Amino acid sequence: MSDDEFMMDDGADEEYDFEFEEDDEGDEEHADIENLYYNAKALKEDNPNEALRVFRSVVDKEETKGDWGFKALKQITKAHFRTGSYEEALKTYTELLGYTKSAVTRNYSEKSINNILDYVSNSNALDLSTMERFYSVTVSALEEARNERLSVKTDLKLARLWLARQEWPRLEKTIKGLKEYCLGAEGEGVGSDQSKGTILMEVFATEIQMYGEMGHFKRLKEVYNATLQVKNAIPHPRIMGIIRECGGKMHMSEKNWTAAQQDFFQAFNSYDEAGSPQRIQVLKYLVLAVMLMGSDINPFDSQETKPYKNDPEIVAMTDLVSAYQRREVHEAEKILENQRTIMEDNFIKGYIDELLNTLRTQYLMDIIKPYNRLDLRFLAKQLNTTTFAVESLLRSLILEGRISGKIDQVNQKLELDRSARHINTKRYAALASWLASIDTVSGSITSKAARGYGGGDVLQAESRSGMMEFG
Repeated sequence: MSDDEFMMDDGADEEYDFEFEEDDEGDEEHADIENLYYNAKALKEDNPNEALRVFRSVVDKEETKGDWGFKALKQITKAHFRTGSYEEALKTYTELLGYTKSAVTRNYSEKSINNILDYVSNSNALDLSTMERFYSVTVSALEEARNERLSVKTDLKLARLWLARQEWPRLEKTIKGLKEYCLGAEGEGVGSDQSKGTILMEVFATEIQMYGEMGHFKRLKEVYNATLQVKNAIPHPRIMGIIRECGGKMHMSEKNWTAAQQDFFQAFNSYDEAGSPQRIQVLKYLVLAVMLMGSDINPFDSQETKPYKNDPEIVAMTDLVSAYQRREVHEAEKILENQRTIMEDNFIKGYIDELLNTLRTQYLMDIIKPYNRLDLRFLAKQLNTTTFAVESLLRSLILEGRISGKIDQVNQKLELDRSARHINTKRYAALASWLASIDTVSGSITSKAARGYGGGDVLQAESRSGMMEFG
């Protein structure tokens, strides 16, 4: 919540419904306090100090804590925020929290508290210690008022604050408390309590983000797997988007491109359902994973992703996919050099070398197909890279069995062994012949068994015959 939104959030006060007592004296008293409150509001702009004095008189004159005192304290708290008097704001806010037990309705108090905490969380002027005190007095007051729902929501809000500010020790402490609420002190599980299961998923999502930021992928994987075990929960699509996005990044760190692609696709769908702008970022990650898989499938051909194909933030990735599928390594390099929307993302940037390596490998295999012998310097020129890089690529291809040949380092040549392909062809032909003979034997056994012959002996004898022929 911005300063302007927070300071102008007075409309909610007028929307709040309440009932007067039926006796005339009560009506008169409420009317006097109501007039005093609106007089104070009228003074806010021209005479803020006098407005504060009158708002305070509203609180003092209300014999029993009620809605007008609550509203007046809310105005005083805002005024102190406006002038940077954060200690005074905290004092008034603490007093306001005392009204949450019975003076005002739960919905109205929750809305007011949420607005104030949102402002506190987004304020750059407040130090962390003061922020923590605002949250601490809120949780204490809510526990006293036995408002468990808002107390848990406040802790979740606090966890998001610590995550955004990378306050890891504070965040770990908050997460621990939330987990104990959901799972119990012994961690026995949420059971059939769906609301706790839903909260637990949000806690896990925050914890996964924390470990992702910290680079603790082993712990991230443990929490990620734990999220898949939660049954009684209906998490918001945005929460599932966060979990799947972090899962995709975890799989990327393990170079498990297929699993990463699957998680990024689910994350994209979840963010899209939630209407979250993060769907565009995750769509880029999805495209990256598809290319690293070496897949020829265009990720923009699916019904879900097609509408975003021409999005200004996505066009560069669309062009990159097109260059990738045409094996235009030089065009891909130019796109990567000139596109801010790609290279400014640190996550994507960390896999650019891997992507170029994949593309160069495929491009290299296309080049060498018709040749028996090639100069490494020629290949380096074609790939716009060094002979050392080409030699490294070729060595990997040879070790992986994707090409058969050897590198003459003295003369800087690649010598391809085409006979190996012939041997492999013969081997596969022999295997196919053997499988066909097994089918024949199987058919023969089935036929003889139907006529009442000793199928078991025939099976053993004919199977041995088939194996000997293959050998």
